[in-house]
Amino acid sequence: MFGHQFYHQSIRKYVIMFGNLFNDISVSRLDANGNTLQRIAVPIAYGPKQKYLSRITQDPNLDREKAIVLPRIGFEMTSISYAGERKLSSTQRNVRVTTTDGKKLNTQYTPVPYDINFQLSIFSKNADDGAQILEQILPFFTPEWTTTINVIPSMGIKMDIPTVLQNVSMEDTYEGDFETRRAIVHNLYFMVKGYIYGPVSNTGTINRSIVLLHDGLDNNTRTAVVTMQPGLLANGSPTTNVNATVSKDSIFANNDYGFASTLNEYDDGLVFDPTTGDYDD
Repeated sequence: MFGHQFYHQSIRKYVIMFGNLFNDISVSRLDANGNTLQRIAVPIAYGPKQKYLSRITQDPNLDREKAIVLPRIGFEMTSISYAGERKLSSTQRNVRVTTTDGKKLNTQYTPVPYDINFQLSIFSKNADDGAQILEQILPFFTPEWTTTINVIPSMGIKMDIPTVLQNVSMEDTYEGDFETRRAIVHNLYFMVKGYIYGPVSNTGTINRSIVLLHDGLDNNTRTAVVTMQPGLLANGSPTTNVNATVSKDSIFANNDYGFASTLNEYDDGLVFDPTTGDYDD
């Protein structure tokens, strides 16, 4: 319906960013004297909590050849909602000169803000493992952690994306009697304050503007014409001297140019004709 096919992988990047926050957590097993006997890297994977619980229930002793090893972390994106309080003006645009043509611009309207909700679940077989993992996460969220990501590389757009910790809960998941524990699950609920970007358009640059001045609202007789164009000396320095600048057609959008203007006053009584776009007697 909208006539644009584009994919900036914005949502995918937010999922990867969120998962990378927790991909280097480990758990230490200590002896009675506090010496480290074993250090276990905690794996993380994308998937719903129910899938991991089902796998643990089917293999309560975790002794299959390819069983799920605890502790581990799983996370999933649960919802996306519009965040109107962060909305920017819809008329603003991001602009970047194209790499192939210095007289063309890539333009993109400001993004639309969305809150992306994630649930992170920590699965552990004993309470100490779960506490260790929690203590490696909670101190960094006060209540948010900001990550810089390259959102739109083609436009050179990098943004600081806050990840907000909203709530933490704990549950024991088990079957049978109350002494039979299958897994301890800590659930952490996060909100990523992201933005979704629209298509990138290609447009030409404006290299001259002409302003026509008239004497009074009801008088179409021209009194002055102001012409504005970029100004650049032959050595590449900016200038405002319209007589010293190189041709406007040889000035590119990424040049360090100045603004050269001319003012011409008239008393010839010519009147602007909107049908022809010119002045007639």
